[in-house]
Amino acid sequence: MKTLQHKFVEVIPENVGEGFLYISLRYCTAIHKCVCGCGNEVVTPISPTDWKLTFDGDTITLYPSIGNWNFKCRSHYWITNSAIRHAPKWTIGEVESGRQAEKKDKIRYYKQKKKGKWRSFFRRWVAPVLC
Repeated sequence: MKTLQHKFVEVIPENVGEGFLYISLRYCTAIHKCVCGCGNEVVTPISPTDWKLTFDGDTITLYPSIGNWNFKCRSHYWITNSAIRHAPKWTIGEVESGRQAEKKDKIRYYKQKKKGKWRSFFRRWVAPVLC
């Protein structure tokens, strides 16, 4: 099974090497060359609404899968414990459905985040004055 070697870096290097996953914690970003061999660089932002990165001290996992729908190759794969596992390609309908679901998830997440900030503000500054 094909694997990627990970490298933690401050900034993403100008030349991304084949077979490496570069991770910048400072910029919450990971980048690698598409595993199909097409040479395209795949950028995966790490955030609560994008990809999640797990480092177990030895290997890297990115979740969810990586679907390169805008590339000619349209490759789709998982990076789990630094190993590449190919996944079925999605139809145009599946891609569109996935994009819509991601958009809804982001909206829901940030609405919840915003509510939480106001609740915190209310509890800290407004509630003590009213009580």
